[in-house]
Amino acid sequence: MSRQKGRPVERQVALGTAKLWPDLDREHGWMLTLDGTTQSYVDLADPTYLEFEYIQRIAHLVDTVAPAGQPLEALHLGGGALTIPRYLAATRPGSHQRVVEVDGPLIRLIAEQLPWPDGIDVDIADAREGLQQAPAAGADLVVADVFHGSRTPAHLTSVEFLEQVRAALRPGGAYAANIADGPPLAFARAQAATVRAVFPYACLAAEPSVLRGRRYGNILLIGSDRPLPVEELGRRLAGDTFPARLCEGAELAGLVGRTPPVRDAEAQDSPPPPEGAFGLG
Repeated sequence: MSRQKGRPVERQVALGTAKLWPDLDREHGWMLTLDGTTQSYVDLADPTYLEFEYIQRIAHLVDTVAPAGQPLEALHLGGGALTIPRYLAATRPGSHQRVVEVDGPLIRLIAEQLPWPDGIDVDIADAREGLQQAPAAGADLVVADVFHGSRTPAHLTSVEFLEQVRAALRPGGAYAANIADGPPLAFARAQAATVRAVFPYACLAAEPSVLRGRRYGNILLIGSDRPLPVEELGRRLAGDTFPARLCEGAELAGLVGRTPPVRDAEAQDSPPPPEGAFGLG
């Protein structure tokens, strides 16, 4: 599949230095890093193999938002190596997916070295600009996993942004965003408040130690205009090798407290991670 398996592939892309690292334990596995920060992992022979815990949590949502095998219309903001689009294509054949990725040279590298299956279209654009081009009420699922370096850009954290997301979703559609935060979880609280301000139903998932503010880590935010499959999703999250806890309802309201939602005017990038948090050795 890849023409250079056995040694890393390095290239300068728009946002820095991208490297594809072969997984010595899995014949068709590759890790993508950008300036030393891990971005994606894909197994070309088995797209259902998901290396990162936060990606597994997004996959759990993908698995529970509609009956098994039912094709979905999906919009992915942020591309990387297209891990979730590949997973969705494998588990829900016939799905149509659009990926919006700002880094054109990165996508060209992925297309050359780790080609993706049919049914996945990639547009080179800023995530919010690409979202503005999405058909109204056209998507069953919108996934935002956008990091410039190791931080979520400010313009993808606001009420105005999420109102555009909701306009792109069909009734009953779901939004999922991967963010990262650490003690005292000020950014995560503000983002949860923002999701709750736009979507009638919201929840988040993270490892218990992250939710308790003990360490930095990934947090999955989820929103919809209809009740979410919280019971089934919670069971799947709890059964992972690194279990996550689902926070919703009164517990989520307590976590948010009086934190106001974020507007464009005051939006800020997510806080930088501790040194080495997302690095590849």
